[in-house]
Amino acid sequence: MEYSSRHSEHHSGAECNSKLGAIGDALYVIGGKWRLRIIIALKEGGTRFNELQRMIPGISPRVLSNELKELEINGFLTRNVFTDIPVIVEYRLTPYSSTLDPVMGALVEWGEMHRAKIRQDDREKMQPIVQEAIM
Repeated sequence: MEYSSRHSEHHSGAECNSKLGAIGDALYVIGGKWRLRIIIALKEGGTRFNELQRMIPGISPRVLSNELKELEINGFLTRNVFTDIPVIVEYRLTPYSSTLDPVMGALVEWGEMHRAKIRQDDREKMQPIVQEAIM
């Protein structure tokens, strides 16, 4: 059963719990501040740890390391170690990571719409204040 934004549609308790569980699973895997940013950085060509850290402002080495491990566990990337001197570790997205493309597209679309709404709301709130200041 697909998710629907129609408010008149009612789901049974089991269907509702199933949907909430699926959303919880998705948010567990891709949620948080960094995971989608890491995937985007990898799509843009970052492959090594230090490259990724430079591409994602504000992420600490420890957090990046932990997030990379979680993304690997969940099948979104692979970690390849080359034992040359110096040792090189590269990260690559798996084909499975492309299943997130529609999700990321929807998030971008919604985020842009939401930002425009907030800006419009702010302008509407400021309109009476500006008019009072002019008078």
